[in-house]
Amino acid sequence: MSARTYQVVTYGCQMNVHDSERVSGLLEDAGYVKADQDGSPDVVVFNTCAVRENADNRLYGNLGRLASVKAKQAGMQIAVGGCLAQKDRDTIVRKAPWVDVVFGTHNIGHLPALLERSRVESEAQVEILESLDTFPSTLPTRRESAYAAWVAISVGCNNTCTFCIVPALRGKEKDRRPGDILAEVEALVAEGVVEVTLLGQNVNAYGSDIGDREAFSKLLRACGRIDGLERVRFTSPHPRDFTDDVIAAMAETPNVMHQLHMPLQSGSDPVLKAMRRSYRQDRYLGIIEKVRAAMPDAAISTDIIVGFPGETEEDFEQTLHVVREARFAQAFTFQYSKRPGTPAAEMDGQIPKEVVQARYERLVALQEEISWEENKKQVGRTLEVLVAEGEGRKDDRTDRLSGRAPDNRLVHFTRPAEPVRPGDTVQVAITYAAPHHLLAEGPALAVRRTRAGDAWERRQAAPEAKPAGVMLGLPGIGAPAPLPAAPAGGCGCD
Repeated sequence: MSARTYQVVTYGCQMNVHDSERVSGLLEDAGYVKADQDGSPDVVVFNTCAVRENADNRLYGNLGRLASVKAKQAGMQIAVGGCLAQKDRDTIVRKAPWVDVVFGTHNIGHLPALLERSRVESEAQVEILESLDTFPSTLPTRRESAYAAWVAISVGCNNTCTFCIVPALRGKEKDRRPGDILAEVEALVAEGVVEVTLLGQNVNAYGSDIGDREAFSKLLRACGRIDGLERVRFTSPHPRDFTDDVIAAMAETPNVMHQLHMPLQSGSDPVLKAMRRSYRQDRYLGIIEKVRAAMPDAAISTDIIVGFPGETEEDFEQTLHVVREARFAQAFTFQYSKRPGTPAAEMDGQIPKEVVQARYERLVALQEEISWEENKKQVGRTLEVLVAEGEGRKDDRTDRLSGRAPDNRLVHFTRPAEPVRPGDTVQVAITYAAPHHLLAEGPALAVRRTRAGDAWERRQAAPEAKPAGVMLGLPGIGAPAPLPAAPAGGCGCD
């Protein structure tokens, strides 16, 4: 009898991408096999997001389309997990009674047992826990890349932003012990990983659970002492907790990349107060100024919400002012989405859709202009690019390859004459800049074959072996995307 196959569809932030790795690992540990792209899986797992309304709509749309498929395929099962499952619980089964399993953010490890129980009992299984059952990093993992990996340093969030429901769904912040984190990083490096992204809902608050305010900067410096680890990133920090010791650690630790994703949300002090964000415009711009003083080459990205309740034209102009001053390399921009269960959903001054849309378009146009100007400064520079797998959608047609520069900019480059593998590095001269990528049209200046490339090659030779990494990039950018709903930006809740 052939093994049952599975597919995991991920919505939302980078934490969900990381959780999906655990879901895949658990299923493979239980004997399931990842479905082929063209195959019809026996089990489909939706790992959901509750931050924005479009995630709800996409989930129920996909569930609706699967209903007829399931009716024709004997034994097919559908599971829904993640933040929306934690929030809506029995609502999912009521709206989509053909769903077999609903599980929350705190009991990922129970999924295989819930699927089996549903199969045996022929009825839906809904299990939602109110507190963390097992720290996700202790669970089996199926990573999507041999050369880069997410490493969770904490779960949960202690903030109370009025637009965000995540703390209610993922619970209070819980930190991992530094020794456990470093042991995981060392194990990954031993397997061939050369790039790690430290991950948390509020990553630079790390240490609050263990009583050490400088724990995060110490962790960055400790990563710098791991032989073979070439690139260290982290996401997403909160401006409230961003301290000078972290800036110093970034600047002084050679393998910590000069790239920072710092959510702004709004440039208006009154709106930040209404959002319950514990910083103001001056504080935010002050952090940016310190980062640039310590690392003039730093590429800084952000999250911005447009149309928060009560936002006036003057408030919006303050956001545009911060964008002009900060000169972000990239901004993930969101139209405010009213989410039941958040204080903002009940606030007066909800902004008409057409006003929000117009402001959003103005913000995007400004940021596109700045991104392009900042990228043009890279023309003429020689960059070391970590070759990626699947980041350049036009690579086959153009006979190019793609990868990430140290500051995380996406670079497309001419395929070198010698063989190059994902995980290897290539030195290239930048000849052209677009708002969202750089181009190196000349021949490669140097190619360095790496342990990560060796690890990728070993996996290609033995595809049945479990992978050991996950593609990385800006929050969500470059995250594994074999599925139709991979994240495209930050979750907007940091």
